[in-house]
Amino acid sequence: MLFRQLFDRETSTYTYLLADEDSREAVIIDPVLEQLDRDATLIAELGLVLRYALDTHVHADHVTATGALRNRLGARTVLSEGAGVGVADLLVKEGDVIRFGRFGLEVRETPGHTGGCLTFVLLDRTMAFTGDALLIRGCGRTDFQSGDAARLYHSIHDKLFSLPPATLLYPGHDYQGRTVTTVDEERRVNPRLGGDRTEAEFVQIMSELNLAYPKQIDRAVPRNEQLGFDPISLAPTHDRHWAPIEMSSAGIPELPVDWVRAHAQEVTVIDVREPDELAVLAPIDGAREMPLSQFPGTFAEAPRDQPVVLVCRSGGRSAKAALSLVALGFTRVASMRGGMTAYRSTRTDGLTSR
Repeated sequence: MLFRQLFDRETSTYTYLLADEDSREAVIIDPVLEQLDRDATLIAELGLVLRYALDTHVHADHVTATGALRNRLGARTVLSEGAGVGVADLLVKEGDVIRFGRFGLEVRETPGHTGGCLTFVLLDRTMAFTGDALLIRGCGRTDFQSGDAARLYHSIHDKLFSLPPATLLYPGHDYQGRTVTTVDEERRVNPRLGGDRTEAEFVQIMSELNLAYPKQIDRAVPRNEQLGFDPISLAPTHDRHWAPIEMSSAGIPELPVDWVRAHAQEVTVIDVREPDELAVLAPIDGAREMPLSQFPGTFAEAPRDQPVVLVCRSGGRSAKAALSLVALGFTRVASMRGGMTAYRSTRTDGLTSR
């Protein structure tokens, strides 16, 4: 397996790149937005195909590059179901496996630092990527983002200290130049969690830390809840007059089916469904076919002011595609509400078709 450990000096964040050397399929864990060019260049130099961009949690100390990597390289974004953020392509839970070539990462839920922390464990148990849950001789703080010291204690003891003693643990950060530790080391000598440290002792330690307010939290958390994009830029404030745009409760610019039916030849319609779905519900005449897994592809170079309507089966994937175009600076973008299911089940005279 190809493995690289990368470092962002400004935030002391580790990013991990793993790949199958035969298939060239790769995953990246906890990428940093400011290092986007570095990481994309390395992936290209190594001849890899980035399948997934994973975040161990919604970070408060740096802005993630997962969304940007999805747009640039076509990677699917991954977050915990427990993170409370629904914009990722995959929302994973305990026991799920993320596969790349011959390898896979098992998902272990390790909440406590935040309510949605994950640890990714290589299937052969030789390596685990702990994010901020367990650090080298330390752990993540528990005083914000649904943190809970007692919960973190059990996450570490039940999900991480139960791994084989020789398992290599790779943390999300280190501030003293250390790069890796093992289950055995942390179980024995971690000053907060190791040895015979009890849950009550750990909770007391965490309550007495009196840590400073994270300097990037007010910028990082809102953006990381949108895969690293600026929520302000995601709001369709540039031009809402080109069509009867309505905002969904999730902040998605939407258009009704009847408007799209009447104006489909006047706008660029992009169908982001997979090819095998098109035979079940035929696409709108003239629509461009571009599966979400390949989106936006070359369309990222299109004029930013052209009107674009995204379409899928029921509206979920087209919403993600719409947000990604807005993040790229497109000013006239909307998702068709209800998708092709709604489009094909209604007629212009208001009657339902068979």
